[in-house]
Amino acid sequence: MGETVQTLAYGEWPSPVDAATAAAHDGSPEFAGFVGDEVWWTEPRPAEAGRRTLVRRHADGTEESVLPAPWNVRTRVIEYGGRPWAGTVRDGGPLVVFVNFADQRLYRYGPGGEPRPLTPVSPVGQGLRWAEPVLLPERGEVWCVLEEFTGEGPSDVRRVLAAVPLDGSAADDRAAVRELSDGRHRFVTGPRLSPDGLRAAWIGWDHPRMPWDGTELLVADVSADGTLRDARTVAGGPEESVPQADWTHDGRLLYASDRSGWWNLYRDGEPLCPREEEFGGPLWKLGHRWFAPLDGGLVAVLHGRGAPALGVLDPETGEVVDAAGPWTEFTPTLAALGERVVAVGAGTRSGHEVVELDTRTGRARVIGARHEDAVDPAYYPEPQVRTFTGPGGREIHAQVYPPHHPGCEGPAGERPPYVIWAHGGPTGRVPLVLDLEIAYFTSRGIGVAEVNYGGSTGYGREYRNRLRGEWGVVDVEDCAAVALALADEGTADRARLAVRGGSAGGWTTAASLTTTDVYACGTIIYPVLDLAGWGTGETHDFESQYLETLIGPRAEVPGKYAERSPVTHADRLTAPFLLLQGLDDPICPPVQCERFLARLAGRSVPHAYITFEGEGHGFRRAETMVRALEAELSLYAQVFGMKTPGVPTLELDG
Repeated sequence: MGETVQTLAYGEWPSPVDAATAAAHDGSPEFAGFVGDEVWWTEPRPAEAGRRTLVRRHADGTEESVLPAPWNVRTRVIEYGGRPWAGTVRDGGPLVVFVNFADQRLYRYGPGGEPRPLTPVSPVGQGLRWAEPVLLPERGEVWCVLEEFTGEGPSDVRRVLAAVPLDGSAADDRAAVRELSDGRHRFVTGPRLSPDGLRAAWIGWDHPRMPWDGTELLVADVSADGTLRDARTVAGGPEESVPQADWTHDGRLLYASDRSGWWNLYRDGEPLCPREEEFGGPLWKLGHRWFAPLDGGLVAVLHGRGAPALGVLDPETGEVVDAAGPWTEFTPTLAALGERVVAVGAGTRSGHEVVELDTRTGRARVIGARHEDAVDPAYYPEPQVRTFTGPGGREIHAQVYPPHHPGCEGPAGERPPYVIWAHGGPTGRVPLVLDLEIAYFTSRGIGVAEVNYGGSTGYGREYRNRLRGEWGVVDVEDCAAVALALADEGTADRARLAVRGGSAGGWTTAASLTTTDVYACGTIIYPVLDLAGWGTGETHDFESQYLETLIGPRAEVPGKYAERSPVTHADRLTAPFLLLQGLDDPICPPVQCERFLARLAGRSVPHAYITFEGEGHGFRRAETMVRALEAELSLYAQVFGMKTPGVPTLELDG
């Protein structure tokens, strides 16, 4: 007999996906790499105060978290971080270096021993930070990016390539750290050494550009004494983004560039596979890797429009053969050893897993962080990848997740509420993967639409550049166009539309609530709200001049900074909202929220403001994520007239 399908009001369907389940599965493995023949990676531990541990996969397939709490393998370089570890085999065992989050020192570690610091603590500003380490035991050094604060301000900082002695002699002596580059660029990535060790390549860029606007690819000669000489720019420029470079097995320079309008691969300056697809992406973290050269001359690549697939490129023919498997998306953390490739992939029915591809056989298999269904997959959301039409006929890419429950349906003639999700960045995109936060809503009868608004990555430089000078306009218009299209076609209830987002998505949410009448309510998470403050010392150095392209040069269009800011238009806000903020956020600090709320005082707009001690930009602790999700659902329940038994009622002020 078939199971009876109940008719229940949208938003009131009983769901096994509770907030604790969603929180426990937040985050993904990252920064995979080889230590000898073994694969290691970092992995989140939401239940352990949100730390990231280092996982070792032994030859027999068992996984071991090699560092106990409170060790937290994560760097704060450019605040978004980057590759925090490297490893090799020395004297028959692993030799690993890693950055510990609490003190940002670089440590040396071998199994059975305690981690030993290699770098000092700086008394100045926010200290010394390290990223993208490269182990050179034959030189007795680790080469990496050094971010050094020179004062107390967020932009009192310099970045260079540096060599740290492996013997620990720099643990208390900054002078023992050898600087490799001359500081000509404000931002640098870690060095990639040619197979013969005679050349080093790295990427540099300067304010006001972001790395997806324009970077320079530099190559220098490595002299016998380990100094870098004759550094020269070989690719890139103000309007050409090179996000990654490496060397082929025979010493040729391989890099991604968007000089054609798409991030494609080049070898010694010649295009390898010219396509209107992306073979690279936005460099938000130092050490992101979209390609990895193999010993035989092939290149493992992530490529595509929208969600990137894992493939193997033959540079001689330009042919790409994709790995078979259930994964719909791969993250930029490729590593290669011989003909083996390790990647992190996820599907619409599986979370992020560590995947190994044997390029000789073409076989891909899960080798770590294997997905296990936390609930019956019958409750998983089912995405529709769609293209909508926006103002002026422009295309808008989106992923639509209708309400979905194996045993429930909505009343005849009733349309479900929908929440529009605006992604962060804004130079980024939403991944096409299983997300139990989305399932938390869709399994209860609330639809979700994730919008890759103009400015998103994955669709070429022209699509990305749509947001130049138009942040707070194009993103808001595109989200509204998708919301209204869903209502017009009968998919969503026009009276029950909500908008939510974090970081830059929090900005888009707040801007949407203060400049449109599309939404009945919204959830604003660690947002940018006041451009005048955010761009003048209230944020970190990496993004401190991002607004020069997103809004326009401050010296030329100062009025735009106030005109676009949600804080300026707080008096227009009438829709109920939830505001969520980490108190230790250096990127979007709490002062932005406080200023916004002060402008609302006495206006009787129903709202709640919840802050979280110990949380920064992006919530990492399980208890934080549970409180945030339940509060969000309670907001929608109150505004949309839904009953949510078992979920604490959010107290709304105003």
